[in-house]
This record gives sequence, structure tokens and C-alpha cells, in this order.
Amino acid sequence: MLPPAAAPVAHDPYAALRLPEFRRLVSARVMYIVASQIQGVVVGWQIYELTNNPLALGLIGLAEAIPSITVSLYAGHVADSVPRKRIIVPAMVVLFLCSLSLFLLTKPAGMALFANKQVLAYPLYVAMLYVVLFVSGIARGFMGPALFSFMPRLLPSRDLLSNAVTWNSTTWQASAVLGPAIGGLLFAQQGKGFAYGVDAALMFTSLLLFISIAGRALPEREGQKLNLSESVLSGVRFIFNNQIVLAALSLDLFAVLFGGAVALLPIFAKDILHTGPDGLGYLRAAPAVGSVLMAVWLTYSPLRRGAGRKLLWAVAGFGLATICFALSKSFALSLFLLFLTGVFDSVSVIVRSTLIHTYTPEYMKGRVSAVNNIFIGSSNEIGAFESGAAAKLMGTVTSVVFGGMMTLVVVAITAWRANKLRELEMGTK
Repeated sequence: MLPPAAAPVAHDPYAALRLPEFRRLVSARVMYIVASQIQGVVVGWQIYELTNNPLALGLIGLAEAIPSITVSLYAGHVADSVPRKRIIVPAMVVLFLCSLSLFLLTKPAGMALFANKQVLAYPLYVAMLYVVLFVSGIARGFMGPALFSFMPRLLPSRDLLSNAVTWNSTTWQASAVLGPAIGGLLFAQQGKGFAYGVDAALMFTSLLLFISIAGRALPEREGQKLNLSESVLSGVRFIFNNQIVLAALSLDLFAVLFGGAVALLPIFAKDILHTGPDGLGYLRAAPAVGSVLMAVWLTYSPLRRGAGRKLLWAVAGFGLATICFALSKSFALSLFLLFLTGVFDSVSVIVRSTLIHTYTPEYMKGRVSAVNNIFIGSSNEIGAFESGAAAKLMGTVTSVVFGGMMTLVVVAITAWRANKLRELEMGTK
């Protein structure tokens, strides 16, 4: 008589969350992201209120993107050369000090130093806000590669990697839901000073949580030791030699660069949908609501068959929803369309993150993550500048419609040229 077959191992959607240090890492990221989102809502509304200029909103993204891009490749080299916690903690200290600076600049003494009520739009005061954002961009440039490459070191097995990536994305999106809504409500009910104070408090709490996680040794390097320039560029070469990863990154890059309307939401909120800071918070939160719901769904039903084709359809859906949002005059419809952009974007985020973690050796994850940060992280800020500049030249609605159409063009080109991505099945290399 044959022995009974072993029962199949059930998929555990909470596997990574059962690890105490992974939970602390996730909690620290939640605090950090909520704080950043609160800051984004408040500083965007504040600068538009002072300047009434769409280009000024675009410059917010540029102020963060320029330093982040500038340091990214070197930051990736550092993340693969120095224990990652030694980078994360100092970066969080700088981010906390930036949040504290924004809070202090709202106080009467801070405003008196840089603002003159007789001067239109407080030019020096606005410039100081951009300076703080510039410094925070440097810190984020170092934070991204270190945090990306630190997370897998907390896992006892690569079998947990896909689950950890999905929870990372889910909690990121959940934080992005809370942050804008909290920021808008705090600004509307308590004023920008109080909102910036909450931002600083959350950054400090995140710093303490990161400190509480034990450091990890660097993974063993493979191959010969590279000099600085070779090491910095190795992440670029790795990505450009991998068609699947390059295609996924390029697809996300151009979709975010052309298809995002988030930077212009203060204009839509104030001038088109006729709502206030609280309405802006809901608009900012709507994409993240869609993202987190889709991410939770994917936690229980991971992408397997036809993942590449689903990715292409998702980015196309993102472009179509963006076009419809630009044409909407209804606040409720606009919320729903932004919700859909988040649903579609979540698929792209999870597929891209899983691909990078799966295909990249541990000893190179800092450098590859740095290139990912240039492709994706900074494309949000550059996309914000592109949106602001396009809105100034073409008008707000026309610029967002144009961006959505360009997203569809990018999807069509990627589907045509990147056959390996089109045929991708998750779980295989």
C-alpha cells in the first residue's frame, strides 16, 4: 500500500508579517511615508496659495528630484559597501530635521526672517521652502537604495521574498491613503503649522523604529572588487542587460512621467472642482485607496499566469483613467477615476518590485535600486515638473489629457518591442 501523498503547503498571506523585525521595518516605513505625504499635501497647497502659479507646483518636484538623481548612483554604491542601517538612520535624522524646519518656518519668528508682507508672494519665504525640499531630496536619494536592499536581509528565506514585497507595497499604499487625507484635514482644521508638527513627530517616531532594528552584515560580494566608477555604473549595466527588468522600469518611468496628475491636484481642487484643502486630501488619497485594495487582493491572489500581459493592460488602464479624470467636472467622478489609477498602478508597482528583487543578486541590490530610484522614484518629481510646465504652456486639462495619451503610446511601443515582458509568467526566470 502506498503512503498517503503529502498535503500541499497552504499559501500563508501573512508569512512575512510574522517576523518581528519585518513588522518594525514596515511600521517605520508607514510612519515615514505618512509624514512625507502630509508634508506633500501641505507644502503643495501652501506654495500654490502664495504664488498662484502652476509652474511653482512643478518646481516642488524638481527641487526634490535634482538632488535625489544627483546622489542616487553613488548612494547605491554606498548601500552595497556600508551596512545599510548606517545609511538609513542618518538619512532619517536629516528628514526629521527638514520636517522640523518646515514646522519652524510657519511660526511668526520663522516667517519674519524670510517673508515681507509688502512683497508679492513672499519670494524669499517660498525659496526657503524649496531649500528644505532640496535637502530632503538628498536624504531620500540615500534612503531609497539602503532601505530597498536592507529589507531582504531581514528574511530567513527567499521563499518569503514575494510575500514581503507585496506587504511592502500594500503598507506603502495604505500609508499613502492615510497621509494625504490626514494632511488635508489637519491643514483645513488646525492650520499648516499643526500639520507640519504632526509630520515632524511621525518622522521622529519612524527614526526611533529604524534604530530599534538590529543591523545586518553586507552580503558576500561575487567577482573581483570594482573601483568606484565601475561599481557606480555596474547597476546601470545590469539593468540594461536584462530586457525584462529594463522594459518594466521603462514602462513605469514613462507612465509616471507623462501620466501623473498628482502634482496638479491643487489646481483641480481649487479651480476646477471648487473644493478646499480637505478635498485636496481626498483627491490625493484616492489613488492610494485603489492601490492598497489591489495590493491586498494580490497578497491573497498573487500574479502568476500572464503577468506581463496584465502589466501592459494595467498601465494602459492607468493612461485611460488619467485622460477621463482630466475631463471630469464632478468631484465624485474625479475621486473614482483617481481610485482607478491607483488600482492599475498597484499592479505595475508589485510586478516591478518583485522582478527587481528576484533577478538582482543580493550584493548588487543597492546599486540596482539606485537606478530604479532614478527611473521611478525621481520620475515622480520630474513628472511633477513636466506636469507643471505643460499646464503652464497648454493649460491644466489639456496637459493631463496629453500625458494620458503619451502613456498609451508608451504601452503600445513596449508591447511591440519587449517580447520577453509580454510573455512573462511570474515565478519563472
